[in-house]
Amino acid sequence: MSTSVLQHPLQLAVAVSLCVYSAVCLSGDLIIQHSQSYDGGLCLNLVEPWGYNCVEHTTETNDGFLLGLQRVSSGIVNSGVEKAPPVLLLHGLFMGGDAWFMDSPNQSLGFILADHGFDVWVGNVRGTKWSHGHSSLSVGDKEFWDWSWQEMALYDLEAMLSYINSKTDSKVFVVGHSQGTIMSLAAFTQPDIVNMVEAAALLSPISYLDHITSKFVLNLVNLHLEEALSLLGIHQLNLKSNILTNIIEMACDGGRADCSDMLAAITGENCCFNSSRVDFYLEFEPHPSSLKNLKHLFQMIRKGTFAKYDYGTLKNVLQYGQTKPPAFDLSLIPESLPIWMAYGGNDALGDVVDVQHTLKELRSKPEVLFLEDYGHVDFLLSTRAYEDLYDNMISFFRSCGNGISSSS
Repeated sequence: MSTSVLQHPLQLAVAVSLCVYSAVCLSGDLIIQHSQSYDGGLCLNLVEPWGYNCVEHTTETNDGFLLGLQRVSSGIVNSGVEKAPPVLLLHGLFMGGDAWFMDSPNQSLGFILADHGFDVWVGNVRGTKWSHGHSSLSVGDKEFWDWSWQEMALYDLEAMLSYINSKTDSKVFVVGHSQGTIMSLAAFTQPDIVNMVEAAALLSPISYLDHITSKFVLNLVNLHLEEALSLLGIHQLNLKSNILTNIIEMACDGGRADCSDMLAAITGENCCFNSSRVDFYLEFEPHPSSLKNLKHLFQMIRKGTFAKYDYGTLKNVLQYGQTKPPAFDLSLIPESLPIWMAYGGNDALGDVVDVQHTLKELRSKPEVLFLEDYGHVDFLLSTRAYEDLYDNMISFFRSCGNGISSSS
């Protein structure tokens, strides 16, 4: 069962400290509101200004969430490029579909794929700013935030793939980064989902987290942050709220983590990240997520498992019919599914040891690209990403897809 407050008095102390410091105990979730909104959606704000065609779509999950999808194509007519199959981009934690368009067209994967003739679909999971809420719940409802990456894998990804398949009558290439790879690997163990996938490219692939080296994240795990936030009645995580800003300061205090470079403290040293654009990135990032999602990720770190959410013994029996949550068995991913992975030697979240663990459990032999100097964010925002990895990824897709011209 879940650990009680009495077993971990530290989390109670953290909650009280946050309560006093932030003066938010009485307002609970009301303080955690979406701090940003943009008229016109992702297309209008980030894609169309560069001259690309972009159309907003919405699909509904089986549990009622309304997910935003954007369909992007190049505005440049290139007779040497055949139209390629659809590709779905899945963002990471505290990010949204905008993550694929943060830099210029020759550096951002969303634009690059469109220029190579791919039918680009941009996914936005539940709770993010480019999705559209729920069919019956409001953002202020506790139930609205009752999910983790498990639901993103089994519901969000299924809904996105089904929608794209219905519009294109084609299997889909999937590209995931970080949390997007957790979703993908879990979902690919499900026959009804993986049958809609042509191939997958995973950037900073994660299914195990027990060897992460991020001191900042490990501090939060050791503080039992998620239990402290539960005591405050918080269910939505918005990193721009006052209380979570204060938590970041607490995690940095006392020399337990060097936060002079906050990004490196969380993700590891990034070799090729353009730090001069941070202010622009922060106009759109971070996106909200749920406390339950953070709890699930922390369970992975503590337990060394790739499994469904652990509710505790009694509720596990009610939920799953067994005392422990079922594992996502990577050996169930079909050997016939082509997989390409890229990971880095400086990634403090997708550690090399954990990536090797994932590779050992797969029945297939994925194509693997190891970049020794890359950190977690480099795979998304490196100024060298095209020559270092995106060109390699596109070659992989061409090798396993149907009807993709090599002339592009």
